[in-house]
Amino acid sequence: MQEKTKPLINTTFKKEVYEGLTAFPKFLSSKYFYDEVGDKLFQDIMAMPEYYLTNTEFDILSEHKDKITSLFGNDFSLFELGAGDGKKTKILLEHLSKNNIDFDYRPIDISQNALEQLKKSVNAELPNVVINTLQGTYFETLKNIDENSTKRKIILFLGSNIGNLLHPQAIDFLQKIHAILDKEDLVFMGFDQKKNPQTILDAYNDKTGITEAFNKNILTRINAEMGGNFNLENFTHWEVYDPESGTAKSYLVSKVKQEVVIEALELQLHFDAWETIHTEISQKYDDKVVTWLSEQANLKIIAQFADNENLYKNYIFKKA
Repeated sequence: MQEKTKPLINTTFKKEVYEGLTAFPKFLSSKYFYDEVGDKLFQDIMAMPEYYLTNTEFDILSEHKDKITSLFGNDFSLFELGAGDGKKTKILLEHLSKNNIDFDYRPIDISQNALEQLKKSVNAELPNVVINTLQGTYFETLKNIDENSTKRKIILFLGSNIGNLLHPQAIDFLQKIHAILDKEDLVFMGFDQKKNPQTILDAYNDKTGITEAFNKNILTRINAEMGGNFNLENFTHWEVYDPESGTAKSYLVSKVKQEVVIEALELQLHFDAWETIHTEISQKYDDKVVTWLSEQANLKIIAQFADNENLYKNYIFKKA
């Protein structure tokens, strides 16, 4: 009998899946939600009326683009961490281009598919914008930013993606950014604010099931790329939010006692009924927490912008 050919996989993905699913309690990283299917599902999430984050940040950028870009100045490289489809960033790109600001755009994303789609759309919609994509994780690409750039750096981190990190990880992340900043460089970052807990729960647990499909896409990827046999119907998506800490958490919960095999990892997993896989954290903030985080990383806030309801804020940092 011919041996079954194992699919090509990302070695980091393989390592982290093994570590996460053999830990107790089990966990997986939300960065692996994203592939061609995951990218489309996240675009669908951003279009949901419950998912307020996209529209609030879009409104902030639209309303304050003059002030924001004036702080950016002229002659710089605009790096964006986790660029995605670039819908919101294009507000700034268009404004900078129309005002003849000398800059180039360097989006960074773990998804090569997202980068290819972004480059295609920027070239079509904003042909005067010079775009050079960088594929990889934030931490990998941050190491290369300082080496690859001779211009002043403006670093964008939109969508409150920093919320995927616990506070100690966020401080470490901000310290890594601090390490590659020069005196005149800036960081423009979004932070989802603490608010009515129900509003937050609705944003991450829509009734149409898009968020559930997005979370389960990591199991689909394991099945396709590692020879797994996860039955997605045996898991349910569950969201919780702690208003005291400002922490929202996403889980995949096993509805039955079951065994799962992942061929590429030579791994057989046992799940008890109602056992969890922790997949994502979405941290919420207020001004006190953001100020504390920035101080721990030796950064200072030089400006902040909010939507009309203070659901969301963008802060600009530089070296303290």
